[in-house]
Amino acid sequence: MSAIRLTDIPTRAPGNMDKKKTRKATHKLKKAIADLQNILYAEAKHSLLVILQGMDASGKDGAIRHVFNRINPQGIQVTSFKVPTPEEAAHDFLWRIHAHAPARGMMHIFNRSHYEDVLVTRVHGWIDDDTAHRRMQHINHFEQLLLDHQTTILKFYLHISREEQAKRLQERLKNPKKRWKYNPSDLEEAQKWHDYLHYYEEVFATCSPEIPWIIVPADQNWYKEFVIAEAVHQALKNMQLRYPRRASLASAGHAHNRKK
Repeated sequence: MSAIRLTDIPTRAPGNMDKKKTRKATHKLKKAIADLQNILYAEAKHSLLVILQGMDASGKDGAIRHVFNRINPQGIQVTSFKVPTPEEAAHDFLWRIHAHAPARGMMHIFNRSHYEDVLVTRVHGWIDDDTAHRRMQHINHFEQLLLDHQTTILKFYLHISREEQAKRLQERLKNPKKRWKYNPSDLEEAQKWHDYLHYYEEVFATCSPEIPWIIVPADQNWYKEFVIAEAVHQALKNMQLRYPRRASLASAGHAHNRKK
């Protein structure tokens, strides 16, 4: 697999993409995803883990809100990984992650993930290269374990330009509806742009190459949402899902939970 160089990859949609038509296509994909997710939940043989990574203001929250808003809430879980709590920090770095891996029949979304522990930690010099490389091997084994448990993993890097990021960070200051997102440290992190790119590229090359990263041009939200929706839809189709003729033990558990 050839190395990914983010500076060589566009952050905007191809010139031949029509915004209006693409939005219509995304709408159809979202409906299809919702239909397939119902079967995923009923069959309870497979699960889907969607990992969203990207620079600050790359649109992770928006992607979750707009791509997955048709899905039955009973069959989806979203986890945002922030600075580890004291309890989490007292365990190995995957301890808090594994607790949120999806059960069969479920779709889980990670807003940031275990990859923060080989990205932000390196940018700030909190771990050395040897530790980072050992962690990446642990990530590979962890993701293989999930694959062995019939979990499909989709890893998205939301690829935003530095100019668009600056624009969005400023908007957080000016727009009262987005001001709650503003953190003064975001501007400091933005100054480490090239360091983040370097370590992301190393992650792409090292971590579970059989689960390739999907680089999503993220300067335009309408195109970002289309790319994610298309990949999620294809992943669900590839599972060849079927409604069960009768309840499995796992789906019976779903029914029991609904009665509570």
